[in-house]
Amino acid sequence: MPKIKSNSGAAKRFKKTANGFKHKQSFRSHILTKKSTKRKRQLRGMQQIHDADKALVRRMLPYI
Repeated sequence: MPKIKSNSGAAKRFKKTANGFKHKQSFRSHILTKKSTKRKRQLRGMQQIHDADKALVRRMLPYI
């Protein structure tokens, strides 16, 4: 059987952890002047993907 290609967009966005996958929070890339400091601070860092999305991400990243 041939190898399955990983989805290159998903490979850039998700990283494997012991409990699933982590991803960067959205709404943190531009138009930051109108967003409060508290909101921007809380959008920092990585978050776990939701349980409902784990199967989809696993399918896009078969060897990770």
